[in-house]
Amino acid sequence: MSSKARRRSAQVAVVVGLLILLVWWLLDPRPLGPESESRSDAPPSSQAVTAGTTLKARPKPCERGVSAPFTPTRVTVPGVTRDANVLALPRDAENVPSAPPISDVGKTEFAWSLPPDPRPGSAQGNALFNAHTWPDGTALGNKLLAGLQVGDRIMVHGRARNGRAELLCYRVTKRVVILASDGSFEYYRREGPPQLALIVCSWPRLGPRNWLHRTIWYASPIAS
Repeated sequence: MSSKARRRSAQVAVVVGLLILLVWWLLDPRPLGPESESRSDAPPSSQAVTAGTTLKARPKPCERGVSAPFTPTRVTVPGVTRDANVLALPRDAENVPSAPPISDVGKTEFAWSLPPDPRPGSAQGNALFNAHTWPDGTALGNKLLAGLQVGDRIMVHGRARNGRAELLCYRVTKRVVILASDGSFEYYRREGPPQLALIVCSWPRLGPRNWLHRTIWYASPIAS
């Protein structure tokens, strides 16, 4: 091969090599040069960085507390009764808290003893509730006897004097059975820690409106 042909071949080889380098550079997505590392993960300068926010969970109903003592209107005992009506009644002629009427409606209701007995939400003393027990097992008292145990909740809804709706939840701390003839000084307490005290007639039944025992539940407020 002549020297002229060799020079031409060398020039062609150089051109081909330069073309290969050019194509490789155009197709390579990585930036070349010393800036490649510093630019790889940096956010755009226009992107604002803000501090995170904390979502606050809404308080559960039984954790809200009450603003003032209130008149109860409904009671829920989970697993036993839901939104049972509450009758606000005075004491009777014998100074005993009145019970709901003896009727198909009355057997599903609670009675609450009006002041001077304490209201739910009062700073001290027992808010006095009662309900009927029926011999055929269909009254609210029967359901309470079967289903309300120590540790269970009693949820009392009502309204304060300022018109605000209130809810106070109680946890049952004690369940006792007494002879009806003995009565219970503890049930009527107006001093001491605030409680809900609930009483119903309990077996055996000796005759119309005559039951040998009374079952009483005492419950303390859950809300702090």
